[in-house]
Amino acid sequence: MQNTSFRIIETQWIPLSDGTRLAARIWMPESAGKSPCPAILEYLPYQRRDGTSQRDDSTYPTFAAAGYVGVRVDLRGSGDSEGVFDDEYSPRELSDAVEVIDWIAKQPWCSGKVGMMGISWGGFNSLQVAALRPPALKAVIALSTTVDRFNDDIHYKGGAQLSAQHHWSSTMLSYLSRPSDPAVVGQAWRQRWLDRLERLEPPLHIWLSHQRRDAYWRHGSICEDCAGLQAAALVIGGWADGYRNAPPAAAANLTCPTKALNGPWIHKYPHFAWPKPRVDFLAEALRWWDRWLKGKDNAAEALPSYRAFLSEGVRSTLWREREEGRWVAATDWTGAPALKTLYLGTKGKLSPQAGIDGRRYIDSPQDCGLASGEYFTMAPDAELPGDQSADDALSLSFDSLPLEIPIDILGRPEVTLRVSIDKPIGTLVVRLCEVSPDGRSHRVSMGVLNLAHRCSNAEPTPLTPGEDYEVAIRLDESGYRFRAGNRIRLAISTAYFPMVLPPPERVRAVLTTGAASRLHLPILTDPQEIEMPEPRDPAPLPIYPQRSEAQGRRWVERDLTNGRTRYSILDDGGEIEHPGHGMRWQEVQRESWSVAWDDPASIEGETHFTAIRKRDDWTARTEVKGRFTTDGRTGLSSTTWKPSSVRNRSLFALGAGPFPGT
Repeated sequence: MQNTSFRIIETQWIPLSDGTRLAARIWMPESAGKSPCPAILEYLPYQRRDGTSQRDDSTYPTFAAAGYVGVRVDLRGSGDSEGVFDDEYSPRELSDAVEVIDWIAKQPWCSGKVGMMGISWGGFNSLQVAALRPPALKAVIALSTTVDRFNDDIHYKGGAQLSAQHHWSSTMLSYLSRPSDPAVVGQAWRQRWLDRLERLEPPLHIWLSHQRRDAYWRHGSICEDCAGLQAAALVIGGWADGYRNAPPAAAANLTCPTKALNGPWIHKYPHFAWPKPRVDFLAEALRWWDRWLKGKDNAAEALPSYRAFLSEGVRSTLWREREEGRWVAATDWTGAPALKTLYLGTKGKLSPQAGIDGRRYIDSPQDCGLASGEYFTMAPDAELPGDQSADDALSLSFDSLPLEIPIDILGRPEVTLRVSIDKPIGTLVVRLCEVSPDGRSHRVSMGVLNLAHRCSNAEPTPLTPGEDYEVAIRLDESGYRFRAGNRIRLAISTAYFPMVLPPPERVRAVLTTGAASRLHLPILTDPQEIEMPEPRDPAPLPIYPQRSEAQGRRWVERDLTNGRTRYSILDDGGEIEHPGHGMRWQEVQRESWSVAWDDPASIEGETHFTAIRKRDDWTARTEVKGRFTTDGRTGLSSTTWKPSSVRNRSLFALGAGPFPGT
């Protein structure tokens, strides 16, 4: 029988060895005073009392009712915690977490066993902390995470820089520049805020100085030592998210007890994510915790190695409510499914026969990619990839004949190409699409390769212009059914704006068709269909008063006179009030990217993020403004950041760029 009685400790200070104190919010079962319970840690920079409070108040009462202490901690330099943030997943962040776990395990209300959980940042650091093997950490649940920080995060993809990196730097500056809550820290809030602002640096400083897969990115990449984890790991992702590759990679390579799950979702917990169908995440989590933290014999270790939703018939809509498809399972996932090979033909055909060799040209305008959507998807609307047909027309595309029978894929498609370019450095973007009879094109998967990284992310080398190279491009993990009557399309472009930042010069590529260039599809054979219960509560998040209306827009302007395209974003969450402690907050993000159609060096990105916090007669407002440009030289760009705060600050000029120096 579950214990439904618990209390919330709004602020518990956790001391670290250097004297810094971290602020925690704790959900404590009443029974923990007499019978110590396992604890679940979530460790984030997103302000526990407002930033994540809605989802926390959905999750941790359920855990507490089941006999678990929930501990939600603001990491160093964020929220109400003391100290100054240094970098994401830094050695100090991870060592702080180890100290926090040790502190939790020693409390009289804890059984000595700790789990760690989180989505995105919390999913990343859960796996990374587990790799450090703190003795009390017995299990983790990591959602929307990665096992490879260089190739599978918001910074670089296939060696090419993502525009999301600039967005993320501004996002983190916005979070980290917010003050602590005076109701928690008292009159010290102002001086602590000023100290924090004075010492903050834009994270982009660091990220642009590491454009190769060096020790900086190997740190925290658990793929470097797959035997390093001992805690049981449940890894979850979504097809509509940029973080979709980690679950099957973990299932195939980690040696600790590991299970993986991929659904159709955006970057949200799967019991309230879109598109539907959802899954009962809280039940999944409690089964995991019960097995590894309480030792219950509930057969959690007997779950299939990998469970995935096979989407089908997906079409771009203004709001993607639900996807058709079915759940399948792989008992022992190895990441090496059967392959179906299709060859790229001279007349734009994609067929099982190689045909004769030929030469085709790829010379995409710089605004190819306007339907790319976001890497970091928070809503199932225009943040998702739209109809790809317009971008397909600006790419070199190869189509199959209409399928006579459906084709199911599960895994990572791969493309082998024989290609030359007319510059030392260039990018290829490959998209796998399903084309319906009305011509709509849905992006099933994509891959990116900075061709200088064709052999090594650690030691990239430029190409000899005009020389042919054989390159392999791995696309993202996918679970999809191509329907009978539809066509499979492979679209290849030399630009994908605004998602992928371009090389310094416009590139023309020449592709050799026939046997030299081919697509390998990971075919799902003999799928085991399973049932995945949806949550009983269709709206599990508590409702907070909305004091002003939220609004979101994404729009494109094309300057036909000057040959320039601008992509703009407005995301205003409106003013929200916490029903308990009365804090009101509003966050507004404005972002734009522009580029001349024939000049990649003209690319420019701008961000302007506003964060407001207020209660009664107290108001704090922070503004973060960023501008990203390039000077067009290989390996050199400039980025300026001008914060608006309570003090004047200088501009920071950076020297780096989206491609490695030669």
